[in-house]
Amino acid sequence: MGSRKLISSKVVLLNLMEGVFHKHTLFFFVLIQFFFAYMHFLLYLCGVLMNADQIIHQHMKYLRTLYIVPLSLILLLSCQKQQPAPEPEKDSSAFVNLTDIIPDAILEIRYYSTYNFVGERIDGYEQPVALMTRQAADSLKAVSDELKSYGYRLKIWDTYRPQTAVNHFIRWAENVQDTAMKKIFYPMVDKSVLFEQGYIYARSSHSRGSTVDLTLIDAATGKELDMGSPFDWFGEESHPDYPCKLYRQSENRLTLRKAMLRHGFEPIDSEWWHFTLRNEPFPDTYFDFPIRQL
Repeated sequence: MGSRKLISSKVVLLNLMEGVFHKHTLFFFVLIQFFFAYMHFLLYLCGVLMNADQIIHQHMKYLRTLYIVPLSLILLLSCQKQQPAPEPEKDSSAFVNLTDIIPDAILEIRYYSTYNFVGERIDGYEQPVALMTRQAADSLKAVSDELKSYGYRLKIWDTYRPQTAVNHFIRWAENVQDTAMKKIFYPMVDKSVLFEQGYIYARSSHSRGSTVDLTLIDAATGKELDMGSPFDWFGEESHPDYPCKLYRQSENRLTLRKAMLRHGFEPIDSEWWHFTLRNEPFPDTYFDFPIRQL
């Protein structure tokens, strides 16, 4: 029983090290195997010198498994020749082109253009395409199918956003002298408080791949529904529960919000256009591959 507990403890320890040391895990595995072999050998010798049969028997069980050490060395050497797996945040294999899933979605990728609060194309936006995780894209298609029956189409402003783009936002926000787009996007907000008031963050849910910024288009006229405030407006007018001047503005917001909620998306309390898939597949991963056609 003592021997099984000891082996079980080593397994737990090795599993922990795998998460910490990644490609070096096998090296530490072999190192620990040598360490335990050495300790058991010393204890075995002590048992021989003391003529303690129980100690000899207990540690002999382990010494009989020493074939694991050379096998581990062989595995270590073979793995060193393999190509390392791509870093998770650079791997786009779980993403799809949104227009492959929703062909009639209208794309106006603001951060690919210069018409945004920064006033220039944002780093990481190499093509004006929308990428999302497959799960989020499928859920958004269900939203599109429902709203299409009411005469609406989806207009997409942003989906997946690489961490590189978020870093661009941070650099822009730190440069308080750059206020080129202030009159259009944040006339009532001092740029020096953008971090403090939560307009700019060091990380964005968009980088996890299951968040979308969108609005609705009247399919008959091709015009955006009046939502009471423009996209990326820095102010309380963008809050979903803001009392809009016109009843239809509040109704339009509610139409979008209800459809998104019915199909698994969650809103936030500061932007009526922003929704994240409730059961997003990568809740703790912030991707950083460039936006281009997959």
